Amino acid sequence: MITPLPDLLVRPIIDMALAEDLGRAGDITAQACIDADARLSVVYAARQDGRVAGLSCARLALAALDPTAAFEVVTPDGADAAPGAILARAQGNARAVLAAERTGLNLLGKLSGVATLTRAYVRLVQGTGATIVDTRKTTPGLRALEKYAVRCGGGINHRFGLDDAILIKDNHVAACGGVGEAVRRARAFAGHLVKVEVEVDGLDQLEDALRHRPDVVMLDNFSLDDLKTAVALAKGRAVLEASGGVNLTTVRAIAETGVDVISVGALTHSALVLDIGLDAV
Repeated sequence: MITPLPDLLVRPIIDMALAEDLGRAGDITAQACIDADARLSVVYAARQDGRVAGLSCARLALAALDPTAAFEVVTPDGADAAPGAILARAQGNARAVLAAERTGLNLLGKLSGVATLTRAYVRLVQGTGATIVDTRKTTPGLRALEKYAVRCGGGINHRFGLDDAILIKDNHVAACGGVGEAVRRARAFAGHLVKVEVEVDGLDQLEDALRHRPDVVMLDNFSLDDLKTAVALAKGRAVLEASGGVNLTTVRAIAETGVDVISVGALTHSALVLDIGLDAV
C-alpha cells in the first residue's frame, strides 16, 4: 500500500490551481445554468489502462469548493485500472463539483500518467536486481506530487532537492579541476548522514573516483560494454547508477549489465497524461 502525501503538502497546489481556473468571477457557466442548491453525483473513471496516482488531488479540489461533499475512493493510488474502471465516487453541490472537475482531473491524469510510465519501466527490469529511480527533472511546483506518482508506479525516488545529497556533475568537475579532487572535497564537507555521488563519463574517471570512496557513481551515457566493465571494476565498492540513453527499448539491456540503479528523467518529464473522465450518474 502506498502511503499518501499529507493533505498539508497537496492543498496549496490545489488552491493555486483552483484560483487560476476560477479567475475573477468563478465558474460563470455553472452560475448561469445550475441552481445554487442543486446536488450532483459523479464517478471518476479510467478511459484507458493505467496505474492510479493522485486521487487526493480530486478529493481536495472538490472539498475546497464544497467542504460537505462526499468522496469515496474505489481504486486506490498504486492500483491498476482497466478502461472503464471507477476510481472514485463523489457527491456534492453541483456547482462545486463542476468547478472543481478540471483541476482534479488535470492533476489526477498527470500523476497517473507518471505512475503508468514508471510501472512500464519497473516491469521491464524485473528479475535483474536493478532499481528504477526518478530525477529532479520535474514540473516546477509539482515535484512532491510527481515523485509520489513514481512511488505509486513502483519506482524509487532519487534526491528531492539540492540539499538531500551531494551529486557532483560534469560541470562541478570542470569547475573543481577533476573528478578525484571533487570527491575529495565533497567527502571533507559532508556530514555523516550525507551521501556523495559523482558523475563520470568514462572508465578512466571511474577509476579516479573510486579511489576517493564515493557512495554512488553515476555512469553517464556509458555503452553496454563499458557498463559491464564498470561493474567489474567497482567490485561493489560503490553503488553504480546508469544514466542517459534510457528508454523502454534499452532499459532491460542496461539492467542486465549488473548496475544497481537506473535513473530515468522521462518518468516525470515525458509521461503522457492518463485519460480519466468525470461522469454524472
